[in-house]
Amino acid sequence: MVEPPPPRRRPWWLWPAVIIGIIVYAYGFAETEVSLDQIRDESRRDNLVRILRALARPELLEQDQEETTTEIAIQIPCLGDPAPTTAAGERMLTLDPGCAVPRSLVEVSGAGFQPNVELGVYLIPESGVRLRLEQPRTDSAGSFSTEVRLPNRPAEAAQTISVVSVEPVGELRWTQTARDTLEKIVETVFLALIATTFATLLAVPLSFLAARNLMEGMSSPLINVALGLIAAPLGIALGVGEAWLVGRWSLVILGAAALAAFLLRSSARRVWLLELVVLLAVLHLGSQLLLLVGRVLEPLLGPFGFIGRFLAGLGDLLQFGLPVVGALLGAGVLVTLANRLGHRLRRSLSPGGLAAINTPLAIGAGATWAWLVGRAIAWFYEWNDPLRTFWIPILIGGLLGLAAALRARGRQALRLGLGVYYAARTVFNVLRALEPLILAIVFVVWVGIGPFAGALALVLHTIAALAKLYSEQVESIAPGPLEAIRATGATRLQNVVYGVVPQIIPPYISFTMYRWDINVRMSTIIGFVGGGGIGFLLQQNINLLDYRAAAAQILAIAIVVASMDWLSSKIRARYV
Repeated sequence: MVEPPPPRRRPWWLWPAVIIGIIVYAYGFAETEVSLDQIRDESRRDNLVRILRALARPELLEQDQEETTTEIAIQIPCLGDPAPTTAAGERMLTLDPGCAVPRSLVEVSGAGFQPNVELGVYLIPESGVRLRLEQPRTDSAGSFSTEVRLPNRPAEAAQTISVVSVEPVGELRWTQTARDTLEKIVETVFLALIATTFATLLAVPLSFLAARNLMEGMSSPLINVALGLIAAPLGIALGVGEAWLVGRWSLVILGAAALAAFLLRSSARRVWLLELVVLLAVLHLGSQLLLLVGRVLEPLLGPFGFIGRFLAGLGDLLQFGLPVVGALLGAGVLVTLANRLGHRLRRSLSPGGLAAINTPLAIGAGATWAWLVGRAIAWFYEWNDPLRTFWIPILIGGLLGLAAALRARGRQALRLGLGVYYAARTVFNVLRALEPLILAIVFVVWVGIGPFAGALALVLHTIAALAKLYSEQVESIAPGPLEAIRATGATRLQNVVYGVVPQIIPPYISFTMYRWDINVRMSTIIGFVGGGGIGFLLQQNINLLDYRAAAAQILAIAIVVASMDWLSSKIRARYV
C-alpha cells in the first residue's frame, strides 16, 4: 500500500509577509492622501461634468451666429391678478405666475426654439441693463422650462423677461483654434523629428563605448595612456586656437598651407598640423559659402524660401561649432602622435628605463586632469583660493597617478575598456535622470522661448536614452560572427563594421522609431515651459479655462500619436 504524501506545510513567512504588505500599503494610502470626500463634493462633480462636456466638443468648426430675442412682460410686484401670461408668435413664452414679488420663483417655459441650443434668460428693468437669471438648454423639440428667481427690482411699470437664443447660420468653416492647432502640431512633429535625427547620429557611435562586450578587451600600455592624457588637453587648446585663427585669416592660412603642401609634396612625412589647419580653413569657408548662398536664395525662392534659411542655418551652425570641431581634431591628432611616441619608447627603452619614466608620466597625467577638474569646480562655485583650485587638485591627481603606476607595474597593458564603459554609462545615466522639462527650462534661458529650446532639450535626453538602448542591443548580439571575424586578424573597427553592425540595424531602426513617437508626446510637455510645439498652446488654453480649445489640441495630439504608431508598425514590419 502506497502511503499518501505528507501534507505540505505553508512557509512560515507567508502571514508576516502579508501583514507587512498591508502595513506598507496603508502607509502609502496615508502618504498619498487617498480620500473620497472630495469626490463626493457636489460642486466638484458639477465642475468635472462641465469640463468633460467641454472636452467632448473640441472647437474645430464654427458658423456665423445670429442672436434672436423673444420677450414677455412681467410685473414686480403684482398690481393685478397673478395668473399665467403667454406671449405667442413664432416662438411662444409662458410665465407662471405672470407677476410676483421680488426674490420669488417664476417658471419660464418656451417652445418653437432651435433644438439643443443654450438660451439666456434675462430680466430687463427700466434702466435697460440685462440681468442674467438662468441659462437653460432646449430639448430635441425646441422647448424648455426653467425656474428663475426674480431680483430685488420692484417697479410700478411692467418689466420684461427676455429669452435670447444664439443660433448658427451659414456654412461651416475651420475655427482659428483649429488653424493654430494644425500649425503647432506640425511644428511638434518636426521638432521631434529634428531632435530624434540629430540624437541618433550622436547616439550610434557613443553606444559602442557603452557596450561591455566591445570595451571589455581593450587595453593599452601605461606610457601610451599617460602620454595621451597629457596630449589631449594640449590638443584641445591647440585646436580651439587654430579655429580662432582660421576664422579670421582663413584665406591667408589656406594659401600658406597650399604653398607649404606644394613645397613638401616630395616629402613622405605627413604634417599633421598643416592638415589640421587646412581642414579647419575648408570648413570655415564652407560655412561662409552656405551662409551666402542661403541668404541669396531665401528671397528668390518665394514660398520655398525656407530652403535658403535652412542652408544659411547650416552655415551658421557649422561656423558656431568650428571651435568644437577644432578641439576634437586637435585632441585626436595629438593623442595619435602621443600613442606613436609611446610605442617607439616601448621599443627603444629597456624594461628598467621604461619603468623609470612610467611613474613621472602617470603622476603628470593625473595632476593635469585633476587640475582641470579643479578649475571646472572653481568656476561653478566661484572659488579664488589657490589652495583649493590648484595645489589640492594637483596633489590628489598626482597621488592617483602614482597609485595607477604602482598598480600597473609588472603588467603589459592597462585595461582601459572597462573604464571607458563605466564612464560612458555614468554620463548616460546622469543625462537620463534629468527630465526634458528641466532641460527645456535651462535651454529656454539660453536660446529663448520657442521650438529650438525644446529641440535641444530633446536631443540631449534622447542621446542618453538611445545610447543606452543601442548599447544593450550590442551586448546581446550573437558572439559567433564577431569571434570569426576577430580570428581573421581584423582590426577593431573591422570587427564592429562586419561583425556588429549587420546584427544591430533592425533593432536600431525599431528603437529610433519608438523614440520619435516618445519625443512627439514629450514635446507636448516641454511646451508648457516655453519649449515650443503644441504644448505651449495647450498650456495657454488650460490657464484660460478654455477647455473646448484645449480639447482641439488634445485631439490633434491623439491623432498624431496614433498615426505615428501605425507608421512605425509598418516600418518595423517591413525592415525589422
